[in-house]
Amino acid sequence: MSKTPSKPGPKASQKIEQAFEKALDPFASALKRATRAPAAAEPAAAPPPAGKPGLKISPLAVPFPAIPPIGGVEIAAARAGFYKHERDDLVVFRFARGTSCAGVFTRHKIGSAPVDWCKKQLGASEGGKDVRALVVNAGCANAFTGKAGADAARRTASEVAKRFGCRQRDVMLASTGVIGVVLDDKKIVARLPEVEHALDGDVPPTEQWARAGRGIMTTDTFPKGSYAEAEIEGYKVRIAGIAKGSGMIAPDMATMLAFIVTDADIHPNVLRALLGLHVRTTFNSVTVDGDTSTNDTCLLFATGASGAPRIGRVGDRRLKSFSAALDKVMLDLAHQLVRDGEGATKFVKVTVDGAASPASARKLAKSIADSPLVKTAIAGEDANWGRVVMAVGKTEEPVDRDRLAIKFGPHQAAIDGAPSPTYDEAKMSAYMRNPEIDITVDVASGRASATVWTCDLTKGYIEINGDYRS
Repeated sequence: MSKTPSKPGPKASQKIEQAFEKALDPFASALKRATRAPAAAEPAAAPPPAGKPGLKISPLAVPFPAIPPIGGVEIAAARAGFYKHERDDLVVFRFARGTSCAGVFTRHKIGSAPVDWCKKQLGASEGGKDVRALVVNAGCANAFTGKAGADAARRTASEVAKRFGCRQRDVMLASTGVIGVVLDDKKIVARLPEVEHALDGDVPPTEQWARAGRGIMTTDTFPKGSYAEAEIEGYKVRIAGIAKGSGMIAPDMATMLAFIVTDADIHPNVLRALLGLHVRTTFNSVTVDGDTSTNDTCLLFATGASGAPRIGRVGDRRLKSFSAALDKVMLDLAHQLVRDGEGATKFVKVTVDGAASPASARKLAKSIADSPLVKTAIAGEDANWGRVVMAVGKTEEPVDRDRLAIKFGPHQAAIDGAPSPTYDEAKMSAYMRNPEIDITVDVASGRASATVWTCDLTKGYIEINGDYRS
């Protein structure tokens, strides 16, 4: 005798509904775009202005990459009016149902309201398992703003949640700009209809990402983006990201702001582990001026739209290709922060070998990279290795003075604790005129190594920061 199938319970019905919605989200958007009448071809419009007026594009700038569609995410930018001049300063990401999220944040003692918000939501039970939106504004950091700033952040999340049909806990927030000014959330809310219309539009993916990159700029001079592909069990997965940061860069977790999206299907705990693994040698290994921000945030989202099998375990071997591609994207974005360092003219790689431990190597490398005397010498194209010696010795880390060696690129400046007998001033001066400089120091105290990337320190840095609020 056959049994009549029982009806699924409320929870089962909800899971089935969510599965269908997640599967159909990217296809529904594609169908909507496909059914529109094609527009007549027009010359490409100039990108909307971004960044601070009057700043010249960094001589170390790199072009924004081509980014193909990434299923499960749509991006729009708008002008909310946090800046006096005409520019986009609001960016919204909308994600498919079931998108996973993880983040790493500043360890600064005075974190911003958006940082507090994201840490609370992602740290809650089931946090990061169904994130539907990210709202980013430039021009106001909403940091050191007390309860008023926290309330503004909450209201922003609430209004976006109402429009996107999700819980406010599923909306991530990030802000950048002037510290000590409460966010005027009404400016964001007023632009949400325009943003929602744009999210449903047919802007090409690369332009969506590029406009988002421009929309989060402050003193940046070019938008920063990166793209890579990986494979999970024969499925191609895509990873794309943007970042911003030019000054107040000595991250103690990630960067000023970085947002990375993949169409892989990965559990939030695994995303968190991957960020923790790669952040140390990418975002935490760059410095512009030695100052850590109140707003440092790096968020990683996984929409699951690629069709690749879900990864739910940190040690899963299927993550190998993905992990390598994620590291590539994060390091590329981190390098671009340095290339856009305020007033920068030189991209500098500092490597310390022969250290007593990895932690010691990192401390030594950061001491060199953060030294104003080293950085100004590089700006002046002067291979003043005496300043490198100073930066090494002041750390109190284990160093064998009588075996210390220093190189600028291929040229030996010092060896065995003394000036190199092969030192050639003409060759060294010619090398220092290059836009990219490598400094290698062997402290002869062990086998550990570390690399930190930085830039030079020029008059441009003082000019930019001398009138930052004006």
